[in-house]
Amino acid sequence: MAEEDQRTREPPDVFITNPFLDWDQKRTNDEIASFVKMSGLLDDDTYIRRGAFLAQDPHAFDHPRNDGLTLRRDKDEAVYLALENTERKLEKFKQTRQLYFLVAICSLGAAVQGWDETAVNGAQLYFVDAYKIRDPNGEWGDTNGRQGLINSAPYLCCALSCWLTYPLNRYLGRRGTIFLTCLISSISCLGQAFCQTWQQQFVARLILGLGIGPKSATIPIYAAECAPANIRGALVVMWQMWTAFGIMCGFIAGVALRHLPADFSHPQSLGWRLMLASPMILPLIVCMYIYFVPESPRWLLAKAQQGDEEKYQKAFAALCSLRYTKIQAARDLFTIHHALKAQREKMKMVKPLRELFTVGRNRRALTASVLVMIFQQFCGVNILARDLGRVTSDTLTLSHVQAYYSSDVLSAAGFSPEHAVVISMGFGIINFLFALPAVWTIDSFGRRNLLLSTFPFLALFQLFVAVAFQFEGTAQKILVVVGMYLFAVAYSPGEGPVPFVYSSESMPLYNRDFGMGLVTAVNWFFNFLLAITWPEFWITFGKTGAFCWYAGWCVVGWVAILLFVPETKGLTLEDLDKVFEIPTAKHMAHGFAQVRYFVQYYIRRRRSRCCRPVLVGKDDDGCPKPMVYDDGGVPIGEAFDDAGASETSSVEERALDDRPDGDGSKEKRLARGTYERRKDD
Repeated sequence: MAEEDQRTREPPDVFITNPFLDWDQKRTNDEIASFVKMSGLLDDDTYIRRGAFLAQDPHAFDHPRNDGLTLRRDKDEAVYLALENTERKLEKFKQTRQLYFLVAICSLGAAVQGWDETAVNGAQLYFVDAYKIRDPNGEWGDTNGRQGLINSAPYLCCALSCWLTYPLNRYLGRRGTIFLTCLISSISCLGQAFCQTWQQQFVARLILGLGIGPKSATIPIYAAECAPANIRGALVVMWQMWTAFGIMCGFIAGVALRHLPADFSHPQSLGWRLMLASPMILPLIVCMYIYFVPESPRWLLAKAQQGDEEKYQKAFAALCSLRYTKIQAARDLFTIHHALKAQREKMKMVKPLRELFTVGRNRRALTASVLVMIFQQFCGVNILARDLGRVTSDTLTLSHVQAYYSSDVLSAAGFSPEHAVVISMGFGIINFLFALPAVWTIDSFGRRNLLLSTFPFLALFQLFVAVAFQFEGTAQKILVVVGMYLFAVAYSPGEGPVPFVYSSESMPLYNRDFGMGLVTAVNWFFNFLLAITWPEFWITFGKTGAFCWYAGWCVVGWVAILLFVPETKGLTLEDLDKVFEIPTAKHMAHGFAQVRYFVQYYIRRRRSRCCRPVLVGKDDDGCPKPMVYDDGGVPIGEAFDDAGASETSSVEERALDDRPDGDGSKEKRLARGTYERRKDD
């Protein structure tokens, strides 16, 4: 029966060991006593003690203990601990109200960014006349350059202001950084509405970038650090989902304000100015409520280890408000404290920037995060979202592709500006609605799998739009809109939400602010690059060539993710250190093995001979070394010191039975994050 149950259990993608696994009883008790004394949590000694044993072994209280410690029935501790590992997707979302209030605030902060980005989408159709960028005879002249400069101004600033993420978070904390950046966003949006020249508009949008950059790096980190591991991906994905909601709001505002009775080409026209000012309300709401939610417990503990002992109490109080029971809060507090302590002892953090490149674990996390960020831009989504309207009107040229230039793309396909703005709104609505499934799939299907599954469709639909421009008349209009909408369907659950989720969780705890700032700076730099170059790019390559270019980059992105981006689903932020310690060469071999498995299992249908490839990391004792399997179950490279490569059955089980603790219990091995390789029948 046990073997049959094991066959039905899907093996995890990564072998992770418990950081406390090798502690004996004496060391555990000493560490607990030392931590209680250091933190001043004497009144909560029992909770800390039980939480520490729970951190060491998730099944520590499944059986009676010699020390008499047990779970409290009056607090329903066993019930809430069981919910952490439930297979029912809805039950794992039973969390505290404070956690969901925090998620709501973060979601509003994300919506601020999306609205900031697309407010210019409809307004740009009219301010080119109001600012006299286009001459009275209707000729464009250098319109493309000036318009591209205005559109790209925030993203140029974001590429630089993201470097402020580290100092702002260090001195102001997560909440303080969010408050400051939202305040800047609100003021700059109001300022855009009063600009009288295109130069003033450029400066106002530059200032807007000061509010977007650090906020885009901080909010995903804040959500990731506060969320439980089992739903972290789903909660952090709210960032992109509500960014998509903000994008949709920007499109809707453009449609609604378009009907104001006014000459939109007049410099004093109220319509397009209100479009630019419309995002100013949401950031004020975030500023009002951000201090009603707790600060990040991990940020507080990082400060506590620098000598501020009061932060221990604040961190524990924050975790208690974000978890249902105190024992869960104590477990997470103990785990985070020792993870930070181990990282500081190992890394020393002398030069954070240099360590991102010189320390293997940091370098691999940085590489993976940068890749998913770059290909979020190079898949072409922001071209369609910003310039969708212009691609649909004969009187206008294309400015920015899916999020920024959707109106322009639609204008080029023959739609009027009014129809272009309405169709752009449809793109925004689809982008938001199809981001909703990612709330469930990102923690079940996985970050890496979502990317690998959606990138081929992104390439296909970019080619679809490219071919559509070879038609004429009504056929061209219909095919362009269908292709863009299908692109939004493929983008929204994959490359839309994954990059910021992945980057916020992959960076090491001690260096997360600096690393996330660098990664988001890369994202915004390429965002700026696309924004400023697309108008001339569209003219030089032609309509079909431009979209074929981005289709090719989607293919390159799929290969890069296959080889260099590990899976991170279902792991605590502390466990992720083990994932990124696996050498790049091993992960590349694992990627190739996955391709062979897919071909054999799904195309050649040789299921009886296939064994799912599994990426294995080494534990603290060095027992299982990094290893992957090919589609026939034969180990690639060195397996274990005591198991030859020719043995194809129960290799992991043999190695685990030979562990120093001598515990061969399958249940306990599974509880510690281990697994046995499963053959697919």
